[in-house]
Amino acid sequence: MALTQSQYKRYARHLSLPEIGVAGQEKIRAGSVLIIGAGGLGSPLALYLAAAGIGRLGIMDFDAVDESNLQRQIIHRTQDVGTSKAKSARRGVQDLNPEVEVEIYEEGLTSANALDIIGKYDVVIDATDNFPTRYLSNDASILLGKVNIYGSIFRFEGQVTVFDGRRGADGQTQGPCYRCLYPEPPDPGSVPSCSEGGVLGVLPGVIAMIQATEAIKIITGVGRTLVGRFLRYDALNMAFRELKLRKDPDCPLCGKHPTVTKLIDYEQFCGLKRGESEEPAELEISVADYAALRERGDEHLLLDVREPHELGICQIDGNVNIPLGQVGARTGEIAAWKDKLVIAQCRSGARSMKALHQLRKAGFRKVLNLQGGILAWGEEIDPSISAY
Repeated sequence: MALTQSQYKRYARHLSLPEIGVAGQEKIRAGSVLIIGAGGLGSPLALYLAAAGIGRLGIMDFDAVDESNLQRQIIHRTQDVGTSKAKSARRGVQDLNPEVEVEIYEEGLTSANALDIIGKYDVVIDATDNFPTRYLSNDASILLGKVNIYGSIFRFEGQVTVFDGRRGADGQTQGPCYRCLYPEPPDPGSVPSCSEGGVLGVLPGVIAMIQATEAIKIITGVGRTLVGRFLRYDALNMAFRELKLRKDPDCPLCGKHPTVTKLIDYEQFCGLKRGESEEPAELEISVADYAALRERGDEHLLLDVREPHELGICQIDGNVNIPLGQVGARTGEIAAWKDKLVIAQCRSGARSMKALHQLRKAGFRKVLNLQGGILAWGEEIDPSISAY
């Protein structure tokens, strides 16, 4: 269908580009993109793809808008706090370009729905922040012969590449996939989340712009994409570095003799399901029980393993601060507590659980993790604690 007069005016700057022109804009208008995640990356992605005139945009997110999201998730507004991210993102897209058809999925990507949902779109953009979904979106895209545009962010750094699942004449994919880059998932909890490590608010915009650019290039067929190229961005030093990403001939998904031919249990693959022998309840203490312990005056050491700058935001009185990265080298400072009760504490409980295991290996016999960290303490016990 030919462009309307209104569309000629809206997309005039695209039409002036010889590489895009009318034919390219019509391809964009006929194209479809699924954005998995309407957070830091998904927000600018949805806005720029809508502005570019993408014909159909899928937005998937099961979460609700939180006030802490507004520092970087620019599609959401203050009045959207508490509402569905997917619905908020749809509103943002429609406000910008009502011609874009928006389909929302207020659910997470699962092995049960991935093939059906991803199969409806030309391009998939991974804007997620967890490893099970990254492996799942990659596997489903490769199995379906789709293009998956990957991006991730943390603190001041971001990375982006393109995994092209389309098959050539030899039946092989056009380039490497996520499993070629990361054959095995990291140990659970070994990679801090953005909520634990923080993220510069403008960083997602840079990575998302690159992802959006790649999507437009793929849909229009112009330029050289990031297939086989891994781009890293360092915001602190304003530096880009490009690495060559080679296809692994032994990759279980896109290699010459694939063994992954269907979707699997990705929570289990990434080690997030607890084994039957584990008894996590024995390693943790609830904030209510810890409050009672403090009220009784029971002897204990509260070990805060957050970074020093975090103590300036909020802290529980009487703590001893040893950042997680220094726990192994500084156990001598708290050696007197090897046979006494130590309560490990951080922001939400992830870092302190790692510290717990380090201390136990070092011979500390009575270590418990404060469940939910100082955030839970603030929510349930001390409202003067500032959430961050």
